[in-house]
Amino acid sequence: MLAALQQELDQRVIDGLSRHRRLLDSPQAEHIIANDKQYLSFCSNDYLGLANRPELISAMQNAAQDSGVGSGASNLITGHHRYHDTLEKQLAKFVEMPAALLFSTGYMANIGVISALMGRNDAVFCDKLNHACLNDGAILSRADFQRFAHNDVATLEKLLKASNAKNKLIAVDAVFSMDGDIAPLDKYLVLCKKYDSYLYLDDAHGFGVLGEHGKGSASHFRLLKNKQLAKRVIMMATLGKAAGVAGAFVAGEQVIIDYLIQKARSYVYSTPAPPALSATLSASVNLIEQGDMLRTHLFTLINYLKSNLKTTKWQLMPSNTAVQPLIVGSNQAALALSEYLQTVGILVPAIRPPTVPLGTARLRISLSAAHTLQNIEHLIHAIHQAEHIL
Repeated sequence: MLAALQQELDQRVIDGLSRHRRLLDSPQAEHIIANDKQYLSFCSNDYLGLANRPELISAMQNAAQDSGVGSGASNLITGHHRYHDTLEKQLAKFVEMPAALLFSTGYMANIGVISALMGRNDAVFCDKLNHACLNDGAILSRADFQRFAHNDVATLEKLLKASNAKNKLIAVDAVFSMDGDIAPLDKYLVLCKKYDSYLYLDDAHGFGVLGEHGKGSASHFRLLKNKQLAKRVIMMATLGKAAGVAGAFVAGEQVIIDYLIQKARSYVYSTPAPPALSATLSASVNLIEQGDMLRTHLFTLINYLKSNLKTTKWQLMPSNTAVQPLIVGSNQAALALSEYLQTVGILVPAIRPPTVPLGTARLRISLSAAHTLQNIEHLIHAIHQAEHIL
């Protein structure tokens, strides 16, 4: 087995698919120290620049003094702290849904929720560009797992119409992490009503950024305005991206949350994140709600990049979010561009298969409200220079 594993690792190097961790010696910010070098970073999902905010650092320090550094037991034993409970109620109120439940990560949330709600006689319908954890949740559920072409409403409707499943769930990313585009959630919710289905949206990259006061993609599409249709919406959002801390939550009807407390295995059998993290996240949600100026600045940067990055060799994908993918093509070409930018002090990750389809290796440019216009100008200038060098 060891020899076979080494052979596969060697082949990944040949194919330009080998991945390596960077050693960080600084907080997440627009300027970081990685592998002992200073970089202007476009790698982080810290979209509002909250990960190093003094208010959140103080909140965590104070909460740790009060609650300690560990939860000690699962939620259903003695691990559910007042800080956890307060944050769940705060999040539910913020996203305008009846109830919410905390998970340690978005991956744990998705596999726990989908496998708890769906079973052998049910069907889960997933976009082909969904994050891996949505697909893993569908597979774990043992439901009929059906995939449709990216954002293809017509094909999804055909699949829903043909399905005789007892329960149907449309499970999609709200904002796609590698393309940056937004799913047509309003059209999916219309299909939910027509075919007696539910909509599970993974808002990892929309929460904090999109919608009124950063409430997320459901707010962006006004999905919750119709109270009857709103009952068909279940949302998940991560808390380690725009929220700047860690964890995830699921929000929906009270009966959904009550059921997940009993049946979601990744919730029942896990020790929750330290209470101090939840206290910190309560402060973060307040900053998100008051952060319209941060979002305005972020979208100014997004629009500036889109208007001024002009290359004939590579293509910036159509995205209106903080995720701006630059399609390069081959794995080796994407690595070469990423490595060139590192030589001029800029860090942008090369994303390769299987994360993205074969032949679409890219640089994933992540913008943050912590960036300045000068940072974006520096990035654009460096990519334009690279086009003439590589």
